[in-house]
Amino acid sequence: MHRRAAEGYRVLVSAPFGRDADSVAQLLSHNGYSTCICPTLGDVARSFDDHVGAILITQEALGIDMTALAAALDAQPAWSDVPFILLVNRRTGVEVARRRLPDAATNVITLERPLGSSSLLSAVASAMRSRQKQFEMRDRLAELAASQAALAASENELRLITDALPVLIGFIDRDCVYRFANKAYEDWFFRPASDVIGRHVREIAGEDGFAARKPWIDRALAGEEVRFDLAWPHRDGATREAEIRYIPRTAADGTVDGFHVFVADITERKAAMEVLRATAETQEKMVAERTAELHAEMASRARAEAALRQSQKMEAVGQLTGGIAHDFNNMLTGVIGGLDIVRRRIAAGRLDDIERFMDAAASSAQRAASLTQRLLAFARRQSLDPRPIDVNDLTQSLDDLIRRTIGEQVSLRLALANDCPSALADANQLENAILNLAINARDAMPNGGLLTIETSAVDLDDAYVADKPDLAPGRYVVIAVSDTGVGMTPEILEKVYEPFFTTKPIGQGTGLGLSMVYGFARQSGGQVRIHSTAGEGTSVKIYLPAASAEPAAPQVVSHAVPDGNGQTVLLVEDDESVRLLVREVLAELGYRTVEVPEAGAAIRILASGRPVDLMISDVGLPGMNGRQLAEIAREHRPDLPILFITGYAENAAIRAGFLGTNMSMVTKPFTLETLAQKIDEMLTRGA
Repeated sequence: MHRRAAEGYRVLVSAPFGRDADSVAQLLSHNGYSTCICPTLGDVARSFDDHVGAILITQEALGIDMTALAAALDAQPAWSDVPFILLVNRRTGVEVARRRLPDAATNVITLERPLGSSSLLSAVASAMRSRQKQFEMRDRLAELAASQAALAASENELRLITDALPVLIGFIDRDCVYRFANKAYEDWFFRPASDVIGRHVREIAGEDGFAARKPWIDRALAGEEVRFDLAWPHRDGATREAEIRYIPRTAADGTVDGFHVFVADITERKAAMEVLRATAETQEKMVAERTAELHAEMASRARAEAALRQSQKMEAVGQLTGGIAHDFNNMLTGVIGGLDIVRRRIAAGRLDDIERFMDAAASSAQRAASLTQRLLAFARRQSLDPRPIDVNDLTQSLDDLIRRTIGEQVSLRLALANDCPSALADANQLENAILNLAINARDAMPNGGLLTIETSAVDLDDAYVADKPDLAPGRYVVIAVSDTGVGMTPEILEKVYEPFFTTKPIGQGTGLGLSMVYGFARQSGGQVRIHSTAGEGTSVKIYLPAASAEPAAPQVVSHAVPDGNGQTVLLVEDDESVRLLVREVLAELGYRTVEVPEAGAAIRILASGRPVDLMISDVGLPGMNGRQLAEIAREHRPDLPILFITGYAENAAIRAGFLGTNMSMVTKPFTLETLAQKIDEMLTRGA
């Protein structure tokens, strides 16, 4: 390693007689050493630098003038002691030759000649290693000096920093003796920091001061960081408040060898806190007074808002009842007037034109039934039969009907998504909703335009519905009906869902179309969104929950009225008029009827051995309702088909959750054909 070192790698050879210098230099070079031949010791002195690792000389080179070499050796730094290898003759004597070297040559290896090459090489290697250790010592000494200088600078910087801080800073060891103190001790203890270091806390703080601090000192020496406040006399005699912190210092072995002291003057802070406390009390009193005033104002506002809501509610009820009364009066006029004329014609024996008035009465009655259904849809109380629906197929099936309805001036475009999932909804109600929206769009384009019906699917996550409490996260099928018509102003948009609100002329709209669509969508678990700009058009989007199952194949409905074959039907209906009509219908269809007005009588028949092929029950019976009656009926006759008839029943709004096995439902009012089809379907299914 010393042969390739950056320093101390060269051997100076001085052998003035014969070929001794060349021989030695050749031997050393052959073994990897860098050599330099110096004819005289003066040349050795001139070649002396940090590259020299050893000096090999023969006794013949020891001349009279050693001045230059001695000066070079004396100029060595303290760590340097360059090795000499001195080759002497035996007859001269080692000591004699050694004394001829300068006094500064203290690191000398003496070899007697003649000697072998191995001995010479061994001596050179030893000298070179010794020289490398000197360089290493030099580097360590330099590092130590630098470290000491850095430490001194760091301590000086720390002292400058701590002296500049407006905080008393110190360090106290386990014997309660100060080992560090900054300049602030002059202000706090009226003595310089140099006079504090090395003294016991008792000497600096006094007996009373030490006693006041002793409990906190013990806790700090136990390893706990402590903080406490203490009254402290100022130089001028005034009392100041001090915040004192003791922070333990842990030694390398894990023990606490003392603690740091930090003391801050908090007199002004405490004074400010006292001012703040007084201010807070004043403000708290003012807030309490203002709160009482606000409570009174809020109570007054609440009463005003309650009165406003009641007024708005009564206005809405008035609008609703007025609209219902107007439309029902028109329809009842057709029914009552038609029946009166029929009664008069029958009494007079004039039957030739009676069918026209019967058709008018039936048409008015159907319009009344449709109005009732729309009201139930708006109120979200209609009886729905939600099933998976292929909205694309349903929309395409309405294509011809919509085109006939909107006329030739309006173009129809269907934009149906290929990957649209099935929607969970009542198919009949969805058809009505789409038709209602198409009619509204047609009326909004009196000069023609484009009607677009689109289907798509959308996934609504938690973030999207966070500010939309009327929608739950999940997947929805969207049916959008858009037009290029007159559009709506923001004022009109605020009222579009109100019942009987319409912008159409009197007699051209009930104002229940959008209300019905909105109620149907909400009852189905979805929502309706309307986007409209006056003069540009309107887009109404119906959001319906996506179904997990595939839609069932559509049933083929026969319009023929099937007759019965003498089967026994138990009819449970509390309304006498309805019971009379249903009994007559059943008799017309060929069924035997057993009628009772309430559930108790029906249970007695069911518990007897009397044959019953089908039970027809109203849902809204007095006392026990129709669904509860059905449960008891199944206890006596598990396979009995049960058909519910209802005008309105809140708990039967969703049929899938209301009906059990082999149960079905028809909604009042119903036609003879509808009742006959349903009875035949249930009896055929149970046969």
